[in-house]
This record gives sequence, C-alpha cells and structure tokens, in this order.
Amino acid sequence: MGAVPSFAGLTLDQPRLMGVVNVTPDSFSDGGDFLDPAQAIQHGLQMSADGADILDVGGESTRPGSAPISIDEELARVLPVIKGLASEGKLVSVDTRHAEVMRQAIAAGARIVNDVTALTNDADSIEVCANAGVDVVIMHMQGDPQTMQNNPTYHDASADIMAYLRGRVGVMEQSGIARHKIAVDPGIGFGKNLDHNLRVLSKLSDYDGLGLPVLLGVSRKSFITKIDRDVPPKERIAGSIAAAIAGYTRGVRLFRVHDVAETRQALAVWQAIEGA
Repeated sequence: MGAVPSFAGLTLDQPRLMGVVNVTPDSFSDGGDFLDPAQAIQHGLQMSADGADILDVGGESTRPGSAPISIDEELARVLPVIKGLASEGKLVSVDTRHAEVMRQAIAAGARIVNDVTALTNDADSIEVCANAGVDVVIMHMQGDPQTMQNNPTYHDASADIMAYLRGRVGVMEQSGIARHKIAVDPGIGFGKNLDHNLRVLSKLSDYDGLGLPVLLGVSRKSFITKIDRDVPPKERIAGSIAAAIAGYTRGVRLFRVHDVAETRQALAVWQAIEGA
C-alpha cells in the first residue's frame, strides 16, 4: 500500500499484527479465558513476545447475538489491562463502541481506538478521538451484534462496504480526525453471509482506491466452518491463516489475530518465498 507509509507509528512495509486480548466471559473464540486482569496482561505480553505489534483490549463481546453490557462493567474489565500493558511500553488499542470507555481508555494509555460501529454508536465518540489525537480503526457492520446475522443484504457487498467506509472517513475528517490517523476494516462476519464475506475478501485489493490502511479481522471466524468442517473456534487456525495470506497478497498489512506466532510464521514464510 505504497501511499500509506504508517499507522499509529508503525511502518506498513511489512505485515503488522494486532493481537486480540478479550477481557470478556462470552467472546466467541476465547470468552472467559482472560477475564482476570493479571491473566489478560500476561496473555498480551506473550502475544507481544510472539510478534504482535498492537494489543487490542476489548471488554464487550460483539459476537453475533451478544447482548450489551454496562459502561461501568466494560471499564472495570479493560482499564486494569490497558494500564498494565501500556506501562510495559506496549502499543495498546481499545476495542469499544462507547465514548466514555474510549475517553478513560485513552487516559489509561490506549493510543488506538478500534470501533466496530465506525464511531456511530455514541454521539461523542468522534469528538473524544479528535481531541485526543489517537489513531482510529473504523469497521463496517450491517445492523448490530444482536441482529446483524438475521438477513444481511447488499447490492454488491464489496462496493457497498467501501462506499460506507469512504463516507465515514469523510465525516471524521470534517470533525477533526486527520486522514493519516484512520484505518478501515471491512468487518468480515459482521452483518455478512458467506457469499458476502468471500466477495469482500476476494476484492480487498480494491481498497487501494481509498488510500488508507486496511485492518483485516478473519481470525477464527465462523465463515471458515461454512467452507470446511464445523469445528470450534480454536481449531480454525489454518483457515484463519489462509484468509490472512489472501489478504496480504491483496495489499492488506494490518491483521487482527488470536494466534500471533502462527500467523507471523506463515506470513514470514510467504514473504520469503515471494521475495526470492
């Protein structure tokens, strides 16, 4: 992605991994594994050692059908973990759709806001991010987590999603968030059926037209089971890596993953072969 040299201080001349640190009891892949802050911090530090460039801390599950939680509960889950990881010098993002959580997470050391609602869920979100000068990842989602898989429809999934994200970027620029602070995420699995997901993944190179970094989150998602066998999330690593490499060959350089060491190794081998 030649026109985009960096995101959040990371050069994008190589793949960059965002490690998922879910501080939740109910996330689809690892809910309850790291609900204890000390365990979550240790998990994040291990991910960093394995090659994660960003640690993405989230306290509210957005899996299909998930119910919202209170702001206080979300803060109680994420703040100790963000503080712990930031104090170790790690680049931390907060995965939230609530402005108050963004505000307090930034104060605790988060330098990126990753919002599955593209800063639409909370009227104050854009102002919080603009004032703080943080980097922002905006994602496309049709509907909300409770309803998004009911019957998602598109004219052309790839083009529709890109048009939405382009519009959101315009709004954010007008509201004081610099363009070089923004990355976009097409939102695989968020209000999309298998055909939609495959269409978006196959057309990722079209995002060059936006001139913005693309964050791809395919890790352990259920579309993998609709292509191959229906296996639990932790048994979807191979499919996750295949989708990540497909993204890499189409220009993606930011990947949100659960399995950092495995993804890093796969991308490194792929790059070495291509570079030879």
